[in-house]
Amino acid sequence: MCTLSSSNLGGESSSNPTTSNPRRHNRRRSKQPFILEESPVDTMADQRTMAKLLRAPTEGYAEVIVVPQILAEHFELKHGLINIMNSNQFFELEKDNPHDHIRWFNKITSTIKYKDVPNLEIKLMLFLVSLVGAARCWLEKEPPRSILTWEDLVFKFINEFFPPSRTKNVRNEISIFQQRFDESFHEAWDRYKDLLRACHRHGFTD
Repeated sequence: MCTLSSSNLGGESSSNPTTSNPRRHNRRRSKQPFILEESPVDTMADQRTMAKLLRAPTEGYAEVIVVPQILAEHFELKHGLINIMNSNQFFELEKDNPHDHIRWFNKITSTIKYKDVPNLEIKLMLFLVSLVGAARCWLEKEPPRSILTWEDLVFKFINEFFPPSRTKNVRNEISIFQQRFDESFHEAWDRYKDLLRACHRHGFTD
C-alpha cells in the first residue's frame, strides 16, 4: 500500500509562500526606500567645483596700457611731476576738450628728460594720472593690454570724447560763424580761433 508523505500533500506551493503570492512580495519590496549613494570621487569633484566658483577672480587685472620695460637704472617719476598732472586733469565735462588736453599733456611731458628712457614711454605711464572721474573710468574699462603705443592711446581717447558727431557740430558752427553785435572784432576773432582749436580736423583755413 502506497502512502503519501506530508511534504507532498500541499505540493511545492506551500513550501515557498513568496513564490505563491507575487503580489505580497511586490508590496513588501515597494516599501523599501531607494537611496542613491554618491561615490567619494563624485563628492570630491563637486566640492572642488564649488570651491572654484567661490574663489575670488585672479584674472583680468592686467593693465590697459602696456608700458615697455624700462632698462634705465634708478628710474623714478618724481612726486612733483605727479602733482603737475593732477593740477589739470581731464574730467569729461562738457567744457573739456580732449584735443586741448593732449596739447597740454604733450607740452608738459616734452620737458621731462630721463637718460635711456624714451619720452613716449613716460607719456604712457603718466596719462592715466591726468584723467579723473568718468574719463579715468573709461580708460580702466578698456580691454587689458589693448593700448600698446602712444598713437593707440591718443586715437582711442579722441574718438571717445570727441566723436564724429561732435566734430560735425563744431564744423557747422564754424561754417555759419558771424560776429555778434555786442562784441568787438578782436573778441569775435578770438572766438573763431577757439572754434578752430576745438576741432582738430575742421577743414578750414586758420
